[in-house]
Amino acid sequence: MADPHDEPVVTLGNVSGSTFAIGSHARAVSHHGTAPARDEAAEQLLAAVRELRADLTRVRGTDQTAALDAELAGTEEEITATGQAGPTRRERLRALLADSQSLLNVLASAGTVAGLLGR
Repeated sequence: MADPHDEPVVTLGNVSGSTFAIGSHARAVSHHGTAPARDEAAEQLLAAVRELRADLTRVRGTDQTAALDAELAGTEEEITATGQAGPTRRERLRALLADSQSLLNVLASAGTVAGLLGR
């Protein structure tokens, strides 16, 4: 007869990058190394954001261009991480672009980003 205090021994080594589930109804889903899906609009916005960031390096930096670049960087990160730029992010970027109207007149890429954000 088995001793009720004898529990099976389970040893797990390095599990980084692994997906596993334990238990009778456990379920494991792995998303390692997969990028979120982006639709065509998100792809266009991401390309335009990257182009505007590159163009900003060619103009004299101000507090305004620094704030715009920071928001563009956040937008790029958000699209890369989630597949889209959320409404709040889009509103903040839209407001910064509106405040940068003189910059919009100089940089065509700023106009492209503003156009892709809609109204």
